[in-house]
Amino acid sequence: MKISLSLGGSSVDDIVAQTEKAAADGFGSAWLANIFGIDAITALAIAGRAVPGIHLGTAVTPTYPRHPHAMAQQAMTAWDATGGRFTLGIGLSHQIVIESMFGLSFDKPAVHMREYLAVLLPLLRDGNVKFEGEQYRVNAPLERPATAGSPPVLLAAMAPVMLRLAGEVADGTILWMTGPKTVADHVAPRINKAASDAGRPAPQVVAALPVAVVADVHAAREQANTTFAIYGGLPSYRAMLDKEGATGPGDVAIVGDEATVEAGIRGMADAGVTEFNAACFGDADTVRRTTELLRAVDAG
Repeated sequence: MKISLSLGGSSVDDIVAQTEKAAADGFGSAWLANIFGIDAITALAIAGRAVPGIHLGTAVTPTYPRHPHAMAQQAMTAWDATGGRFTLGIGLSHQIVIESMFGLSFDKPAVHMREYLAVLLPLLRDGNVKFEGEQYRVNAPLERPATAGSPPVLLAAMAPVMLRLAGEVADGTILWMTGPKTVADHVAPRINKAASDAGRPAPQVVAALPVAVVADVHAAREQANTTFAIYGGLPSYRAMLDKEGATGPGDVAIVGDEATVEAGIRGMADAGVTEFNAACFGDADTVRRTTELLRAVDAG
């Protein structure tokens, strides 16, 4: 299992600086969420251009605000800018965001994602699409950049329908707030079966959780509950926390001394995770200690 880092910041300079540090610390990949700040695909295209070697990905970019042709165009540009070191992670986002904030319909999300991928994937893989569906009707080309190939596409999939779709047509899934029991019992069996049934390669399962090497475990879990409180109330993440038997984000955070945190990370590999994306939290010294441990586990 690979170990990667979550990036964050309010400017492109922040993202470039964190990418430089992640690469200097020896990490092979890093991920950036697209929320309400800078555009993740654009920022990673710039960071990947500035920092050689490291693989970068979005975790995740919402589909509803972007037409799939526009998403494909932007993703191929990032792929070219990074020299083929880019993964496109996409997701539905949440009903409260899409409807209440963006003013778009969140009707039939499973149909939306299936049709979205039916347009996006041929554009990325073949440079052309002809599709007539309920929500999208697209007949358009996409010129190929100089960099060969195309970015892998991971789907933020937690519900059974989305996990099946991720295994059948995408390259895997990218998870957040999903603990090892839920990965082992719910996520991995479904996505692996879907990929196998479709004759596709074994899917990537990238899972992100809050991580901190600390002495005071109780305080760290309380901090995680506060820092990541919003995710405890969003329906898709709430469902994963409930499957894990967790009352809140603090219960799935991997916290404790070095041995405890290492065991927690290795438990994610045992559950079926192929890449663990660490969202380090805490003060500067805690983040330093956590990063040192992550580097050691990744090297081992």
